[in-house]
Amino acid sequence: MSTSNGYQPRIKRRDRCLEVRGINYHLSEWGDRQAPLLVYLHGWADTGATFQFVVDALEHEWRIVAPDWRGFGDSGRSVSSYWFPDYLADLDELLNHLSPNDPVRIVGHSMGANVAGLYAGTMPERVAAFVNIEGFGLRDSDPADAPGRYRAWIERSRAAESFSTYKSFDHLGSRIRQRNPRMTGAQANFVARCWAVEDDDGVVHLRADPLHKLPNPVLYRQSEAAACWSGITAPLLLVCGSDSEFRNQPFSDVPAVEIDLSGHMLHFEAPGELAHAIETFLRNTL
Repeated sequence: MSTSNGYQPRIKRRDRCLEVRGINYHLSEWGDRQAPLLVYLHGWADTGATFQFVVDALEHEWRIVAPDWRGFGDSGRSVSSYWFPDYLADLDELLNHLSPNDPVRIVGHSMGANVAGLYAGTMPERVAAFVNIEGFGLRDSDPADAPGRYRAWIERSRAAESFSTYKSFDHLGSRIRQRNPRMTGAQANFVARCWAVEDDDGVVHLRADPLHKLPNPVLYRQSEAAACWSGITAPLLLVCGSDSEFRNQPFSDVPAVEIDLSGHMLHFEAPGELAHAIETFLRNTL
């Protein structure tokens, strides 16, 4: 993919679709199909295609597959609700298709890393190595919040949720760059075209199901996540940005890399440094 605003990918991306548990999943792929497999899992409201900057910075030959989670990007949408266990089951079927016999190297960011962390501890035999980029769990919930959370979910389900719209791709690109100031304008506009589509009236809409904005009626319980994490047997690397609000991680005795001058979206702001950290870690798995 290229844009009129100047970013030219070094490695060409391929598109394909795959039915996963009744959902038409869109996959972005790069590299030689015979090269070592690396699966990238994007974060909330992102898409697999925006891993392009990191792909372009990698030095070794990889076959990289980056799905759009259900309800994001060009993947199909769920009927009514998005439940976290569905992401784990989707990942399991996807990996069984991509690599039915061998465990897989996974790189996950944010929500994608949280999914991968739960999966790696639940199905440890399926994961060969795991790079966790700021997927360190959420703040533990207070059980007293349950009635209010259920009520909020019920009441907000009655009306249609919506994401913001934008006057143009340039408008969206400028907003992306405001949140990630270390990106170039070309990179921000590239991401805008990965994230959104323009309708017949010239209005730019995000490629994301607004139902993702509903509050989760099920409270997050960190102790349950930690029980899953304890089952991880694959080599594990933690990566965070020095300026990220999510940089504090609950793991102990796990190798970690902190990338300077970067926020939460490391694949946008520091793709070269992130690519180096990923490859340095994964070199021992080849």
